[in-house]
Amino acid sequence: MQIKISARHGTLSETTQSRIQEKVEKLTRFYERIKAIEVTVDLEHRDAPSVDIRVLAEHKNDFVAREHAEELMVAVDAVIHKLEQQIRKHKEKIQDHHRGASHRQQETPSGSE
Repeated sequence: MQIKISARHGTLSETTQSRIQEKVEKLTRFYERIKAIEVTVDLEHRDAPSVDIRVLAEHKNDFVAREHAEELMVAVDAVIHKLEQQIRKHKEKIQDHHRGASHRQQETPSGSE
């Protein structure tokens, strides 16, 4: 899995980049089929940085989330939370779809009443 961290209108220190990478890597716990993660930090407004994360996964459109906050790491945490919700919802949808076929076969009446 590739993680790409970039900044607009400024630069990020190595320590900040490594902290962001550590937090973003945790998304793989929720979904194993993640191919790449792209993090873009917009520092145009220093008092309210914007964080945009795009998660590229197999067999699925991208998961995308964006957040603004007064502090960079608060924005990172908020955007990761949004992505966790998207990934969980997607996984539940897939699991319900797969379960639905077997449950429908079991629930059909046998006709012996």
